Amino acid sequence: MMSEILVIGLNHVTAPVEIRERITFPGDEVGQVTRSILGVEGIQEAVIVSTCNRSEVVVAAENVENTTERLISFVAGIHGLDAEPLKTFLYIKTGDEGVRHVFRVASSLDSMVVGEPQILGQVKEGYSRAANAGATGPMLNRLMHRAFFSAKRVRTETGIGLAAVSVAYVAVELAKKILGELREKTVMIIGAGEMAELAARHLVDQAQKSITVFNRTYENACSLARRLRGFAAPMEKLNDGLVEADVVITSTGSCEPLITENQIRSVMRQRRFRPIFLIDIAIPRDVEPSVNNIDGVYLYNIDDLQSVVQENLGERRLEAQKGEAIVELEVEKFMKWSKTLHFTPTIVALKEKLETIRAGELARLNGKLATLSADERETVELITRSIINKIAHDPISFLKKTGLTSKQNMYLDVAQRLFNLDASGDDRDRQEKEPFET
Repeated sequence: MMSEILVIGLNHVTAPVEIRERITFPGDEVGQVTRSILGVEGIQEAVIVSTCNRSEVVVAAENVENTTERLISFVAGIHGLDAEPLKTFLYIKTGDEGVRHVFRVASSLDSMVVGEPQILGQVKEGYSRAANAGATGPMLNRLMHRAFFSAKRVRTETGIGLAAVSVAYVAVELAKKILGELREKTVMIIGAGEMAELAARHLVDQAQKSITVFNRTYENACSLARRLRGFAAPMEKLNDGLVEADVVITSTGSCEPLITENQIRSVMRQRRFRPIFLIDIAIPRDVEPSVNNIDGVYLYNIDDLQSVVQENLGERRLEAQKGEAIVELEVEKFMKWSKTLHFTPTIVALKEKLETIRAGELARLNGKLATLSADERETVELITRSIINKIAHDPISFLKKTGLTSKQNMYLDVAQRLFNLDASGDDRDRQEKEPFET
């Protein structure tokens, strides 16, 4: 029976975080869990893809209808869950729908943030674990490599990854537009929270100078500064920092503004009105909005950045449509290839039989060939191999083409009987005795 692609999984659309966090396939660093899936009846190959927003199992299986229930029970069992309640959060995809899903996931068309680049690396990691554990074969090897190829095409032939769609990344891109290259710019962080750190990490890649972190709790400032390989400073030195900084990111829990209009007017005089870029991603805001009226001051708050994010998301959605078209073409190619797998044992058997005949005839004539030089014997080898390759070419091409038709089983039977092959493992004598039906 021919294998078919089966995908079961859950993601940010089908399951809330309290369910997603329970399906994580822990302990699969070397692919042991992936390998254990092969113990499920009907499954020949398996790959696990597990991220913070999705967990799914991709398998090559026979009789997918029965295999689906067994696989769901297996996944539920290793996580200590009941299978029936789990089903309500799962998506189940088979055949070309399963292939399309894998290609879309790898191409970041199915991600929470369309176009994000991390998912491709995560899919590659899952495949690498499975391959190293011996859990993949011809079907999934081909599937995953074509998924990676599709993802590369989507990334290079569309603009899906060009528009920034995170607040932190947008902030950095705006800073570059206003101030130019950030390599020689001085960066200052006010606050030690997650948003401030995320924006700072984007800036670390752009700026060569060390980042200075200000925070009311000096120990927290020191902790973040160590992670960013920068310096910590007490809030009492805030004005001095503002005089020196080119880019300021502020994200604290303060109920009152930390930076006022009068304060910045004084700072700007000391700076000789050298431009300063303020990114206020705090709620409530850390910077008085009127600061933006001062010459040389560029202030952006969370709403300003979110509006850019939404605009860029719209651009990505337009580019994603081009990506979907690429995926459809690649799915069609894969499905055509998969239909020829039914003939692979017969093609292999035909090649082996012709090679056996060739080798046997050369061995039988070994005495007559004994007088040939090494170069002459090599020429005979090349000529005879070329002959059998040419003989095999037309029937193999024919079989591959008929793999795409409804009569593939009839043609397969004809080929096996015509060349007296034992591709299916049946007894060859029985094949010879059975009458050929037209």
